[in-house]
Amino acid sequence: MYNFLRFVKRSLSKVKFTLTFPLILKSYLSFRKMDKKKRFSIPFGSVMPVLFENIPFTRFDTHYIYHTAWAARKVKEIGATEHVDISSSLYFSSIVSAFVPVKFYDFRPAKLNLSNLDSASANLSKLHFENNSITSLSCMHTVEHVGLGRYGDPIDPEGDVQAAHELQRVVARGGSLLFVVPIGKPRIQFNAHRIYSYQMIMEMFPELTLKEFSLIPDNALQHGMIYNATEAQSDAQVYGCGCFWFVK
Repeated sequence: MYNFLRFVKRSLSKVKFTLTFPLILKSYLSFRKMDKKKRFSIPFGSVMPVLFENIPFTRFDTHYIYHTAWAARKVKEIGATEHVDISSSLYFSSIVSAFVPVKFYDFRPAKLNLSNLDSASANLSKLHFENNSITSLSCMHTVEHVGLGRYGDPIDPEGDVQAAHELQRVVARGGSLLFVVPIGKPRIQFNAHRIYSYQMIMEMFPELTLKEFSLIPDNALQHGMIYNATEAQSDAQVYGCGCFWFVK
């Protein structure tokens, strides 16, 4: 099946290239004709077409743009002197580390070399931190993968629940947890991720208090993020993104 899907993907790429080749060739020849100064070598063999980027607006992944922007603003609001992140987007940790020292941990540690940013290995199912030890903690678009084997972790249907319990255990009294997962009608899209209902997330953190819930809805590309969203709005999504700010 995997080889068949690769074949289909490659075939579609070839079809797209074939259909767009006349336009690419026309653009290439026009550029060559207009390029009087010849500042760069531009042999035809080096042509590397980038297709379907001629659009009126810049494309972006609404989940990853909005949730990282939301979380960065929360770190500022928390006013932490140090932030700990478990396996969230590297873009989030690398940018936030420009303003607050960040310790980033992942099942597969990242070899980043930036000031104010330390990167090390951690197992989200059994974190090595002491109880109640982290004042400012985030784990975003991560727990939905735990136990599905996608990243080489052991198969475990309850892996996500165990990970949530570990996050709850290590966050300090009075501390904050920024937690983000896909949200909507509950299901598993194996082995990519789980999608949770609002209530499922609340039940995973019985010792924490919800300070804020914001939602990146299915139509976020048109309408943006919904701040202080309701449970009903959350559960109406197909593949939304729930942003939970918990305190202990």
